[in-house]
Amino acid sequence: MSKLSTFGHDLYEGHVSFDFVGRRKLWYSISAVVMLLAVVGVLVRGFSFGIEFEGGVEFTAQVETNDSATVDALIKAVGDAGVPEAGDPIASTSGDDAVRIQTAALDQDQASTIEKALGDAGATEVSQNLIGPSWGEQVAKKALTGLLVFLVVVVLFIWAYFREWRMSAAGIVALAHDLVITAGVYAWSGFEVTPATVTGLLTILGYSLYDTVVVFDKVRENTRGVLRSKTRTYVEQANLAVNQTLVRSINTSITALLPVAALLFVGVFVLGTGPLKDLALALFVGMAVGTYSSIFIATPLAAQLKGREPSVKAHTAKVLELRTREVVEAPAAPRPARPITTSGASRRTQPSRTPRSRRGKGRS
Repeated sequence: MSKLSTFGHDLYEGHVSFDFVGRRKLWYSISAVVMLLAVVGVLVRGFSFGIEFEGGVEFTAQVETNDSATVDALIKAVGDAGVPEAGDPIASTSGDDAVRIQTAALDQDQASTIEKALGDAGATEVSQNLIGPSWGEQVAKKALTGLLVFLVVVVLFIWAYFREWRMSAAGIVALAHDLVITAGVYAWSGFEVTPATVTGLLTILGYSLYDTVVVFDKVRENTRGVLRSKTRTYVEQANLAVNQTLVRSINTSITALLPVAALLFVGVFVLGTGPLKDLALALFVGMAVGTYSSIFIATPLAAQLKGREPSVKAHTAKVLELRTREVVEAPAAPRPARPITTSGASRRTQPSRTPRSRRGKGRS
């Protein structure tokens, strides 16, 4: 049996245990610091919204090589085209022979003027994509509506499945935790927020919920009839559930993150731009944070809320009292017998034995 399998078996049987629930204040503090940095990033740097949300025109220029000199030449051509409405263009490379240039919203004549200027600057082929800002507003509204509907369905599903509102509350807190941190990563990294990003966010919410529900299901299994137990408290049984699903959660997360990391690498370093990297970043960050929240946030919070119930609180006090009483009333271990040694003085007082040969000689 491999070391990982042995370790997982020891976790499942309780021979090895990490106190995830008992050290919840540490995990809460770490998450609070990370979320604070994420909020600061959103407020200070803000989001870099893609053209789909802000509207504008995206020109794709095919070139022989998209080095920095070529990109600078194309940006200068846009600025010298005599279209001030284009604003400050944003250029990014795509592959080895394409440059994408985004400008503010333009009419058809202005877009044609810039397209001709790019052709004169060395582009072999230029295509344009006009996007109005109203379309981006519709995407944002639909994304927000989808998010709210998803959260409501999550609350109802967890409550109906586990019959426990505390688990629903902990699940929502974990989802909010994942969303805030992912948003902060987008703000600090400067990645564009596109419809692909919205798709990725909704996907990671489902992944995070799936991982959380698996742990909650094990918690429910371990805590069934726990109030009749005299050996373990509710919190200890919940912590055992986290340990029992720990190896599974790690293996599942690594298996899911490896292909997403490959997509992120291709989107950033090979394609350079496009929806692939936006989707991959949201998936990668969300899956990693979702695994963390299901172990370190959702279950400890649910156990903490459950532990405040009068019946659970009374049971915990009873178990701890019995445990303390057993320690106090346990008989002391017998002290080891002291070996009998003969001191030098005692050896001197012992009568000496006369050799048999001398005793025999005396009788004769």
